[in-house]
Amino acid sequence: MWDFVFFLNSVLLGLGLAMDAFSASVANGLKEPCMKKGKVLSVAGIFGFFQTIMPLIGWFLVHSLVEQFKVFEPFIPWIALALLTYIGVKMIIDSVKCDCVDCDCKKTTFLMLITQGIATSIDALSVGFTIAGHDLIHALVSTLIIGLVTFILCTGGVIIGKKFGNKLSGKATLVGGIILILIGLEIFITSFI
Repeated sequence: MWDFVFFLNSVLLGLGLAMDAFSASVANGLKEPCMKKGKVLSVAGIFGFFQTIMPLIGWFLVHSLVEQFKVFEPFIPWIALALLTYIGVKMIIDSVKCDCVDCDCKKTTFLMLITQGIATSIDALSVGFTIAGHDLIHALVSTLIIGLVTFILCTGGVIIGKKFGNKLSGKATLVGGIILILIGLEIFITSFI
């Protein structure tokens, strides 16, 4: 079970799941181009944490509360859409209201990051079904790989966003808000396809 395919599948799951978090990280970098290195790592860490914990919660639900989880599953795209649209609209409004160049008015708050982390990873609950055949140790290792892949991609995403954020100046927060709304719509629409 500890073969190349196990690790490859975990990395591929991580890449697939991390795309929304990567896009949100780019949006955060756009919004806050003066972000310090420590905060870049904490943004990536928050996304990595939620991408690790959500599949593990899904695995636990599959192994203990399968029927209750199936009742909750149809609401996942709606929750992600609502959370990301809320944050995106708030960023767009802030971009219109905030005409300062100072980075302090553009800071991404911890609460916003937690909300983004939940919204971009809530669909990862269903990965619990994908890894349901694993025992607890294999499920834990798989989700840690998913989280590590997410952390790496999100670190790069924030850095990319910061570079473009400096070039886009006042429009960066607007673009970041639009990106978050589009991520929410993508999660919502693809859940019905």
